[in-house]
Amino acid sequence: MKEIRFHNSLSGNKEVFRPEFPDRVRVYSCGPTVYNFAHLGNLRAFLFVDLLRRALIAFGYKPDMTMNITDIDDKIIRESLAQGKGIREFTEPWVKAFQDDLESLNIQKLEHYPRATDSIPSMVEIIKHLQNQGLVYEKDGSLYYSISKFKNYGKLSKIDVSGMKTGTRYDTDEYEKDDVRDFVLWKFPKQDGEPAWETEIGSGRPGWHLECSAMVRDVYGSGVDIHTGGVDLTFPHHENEIAQSEGAYPEESFVKYWLHSEHLLVNGEKMAKSKGNFFTLRDLVKEGAEPRNIRFLLLSAHYRSKLNFTKERLEEASQSVSKIQNCINRLLEELSKSGKIFQAQENVAPGTWDEFLESLADDLNISKFLASVFELVKDSNQYLDQNSPNENEIWKRLELFYKIDSILGILNFERKVEVLDSEIDELVRQRQEARKNKNFAESDRLRDKLNELGIIIEDTKEGLRWKRK
Repeated sequence: MKEIRFHNSLSGNKEVFRPEFPDRVRVYSCGPTVYNFAHLGNLRAFLFVDLLRRALIAFGYKPDMTMNITDIDDKIIRESLAQGKGIREFTEPWVKAFQDDLESLNIQKLEHYPRATDSIPSMVEIIKHLQNQGLVYEKDGSLYYSISKFKNYGKLSKIDVSGMKTGTRYDTDEYEKDDVRDFVLWKFPKQDGEPAWETEIGSGRPGWHLECSAMVRDVYGSGVDIHTGGVDLTFPHHENEIAQSEGAYPEESFVKYWLHSEHLLVNGEKMAKSKGNFFTLRDLVKEGAEPRNIRFLLLSAHYRSKLNFTKERLEEASQSVSKIQNCINRLLEELSKSGKIFQAQENVAPGTWDEFLESLADDLNISKFLASVFELVKDSNQYLDQNSPNENEIWKRLELFYKIDSILGILNFERKVEVLDSEIDELVRQRQEARKNKNFAESDRLRDKLNELGIIIEDTKEGLRWKRK
């Protein structure tokens, strides 16, 4: 297997990836809290997990991956009580929405999607182990983790705990970065109707941080090779996961490689509903955007770099996808002249594929990977323009594009029937009419469709014209 290097947040360095079991690479990723639709920042994190999975498979590993579903926390309790619904009744539609988003973005299914509420027994077991290690204290019926008694606290986030006041507690599931306090493990019900479980450690519900430690243990029995999540989860969430898991089971290794994806900005700012720059996948699709173009844009920057989402960049992504697809369409059309229909041979690996793998081996360097993709597009178009295409060469290039799409997940390899000129004339007329009526969503949809068909629209002195690429 080719050597892969990942930037490990724990060490702060790129390290050679050496999983314990190459035929079962254990990966745990923090998933959604299901109380609303996932926003673009969430989707970028989910797509990073998809890129990681596809890359591991390309390198010959067999991933065994988990993404948790947080279906109990402060926000869920607040919203479910307000609507007079039970936890499962309230969260079920949001779980379905999450699954629909993954499918729309062509995100591969993972092996496991555990729900927090199904892991209550494991959470209780972890707390009992922590109690035996002297790391837990009780206050007003709730149980807290005493971080001053865990000597390695702060090793992931590099946070300074020297000024911490012992016994200063946080009762909420989320709190501000750099504010170091003991965190709640088990919360005593504070209001009527609040969900609670009757257990041997008392009545209550788990704190948010405890949930992931328990689900990792439920799925894998101990620790994992890779743990991923957004950079904002490094502290306190992931730091607290380490404290819980390694505090309860000091003889076991919890996580070997921590991989964190950077923030998504929208128009240069942090996403917020109050700023009017808060988007879900459904918002963009309703405006006429294609999911595959959204996928391309959210994948196009290195996972450890901030990505600034704008409508202009989405338009550029649309053009980039069309550029790759149009090249493939030309290759498919040329192949069809010999009466052949392209069917990928999964076992065929052109030598040039190694160049693409080298990019991915360097901490999933998608920018370098895409640069090679567009070099291939340019070279393939030149080959089609200047030569009498050879069937074997056409097939070889299509195989390479097919392997590229095993990473990108955006391309189509079925030859499209040529659209009649009269049909294109009608599409152009409809687009002009939409622009005239300021129906920009419809205009953009028709523009994307024309792009997919390989049509270039030109505004000349004689009026609007179109031509095939």
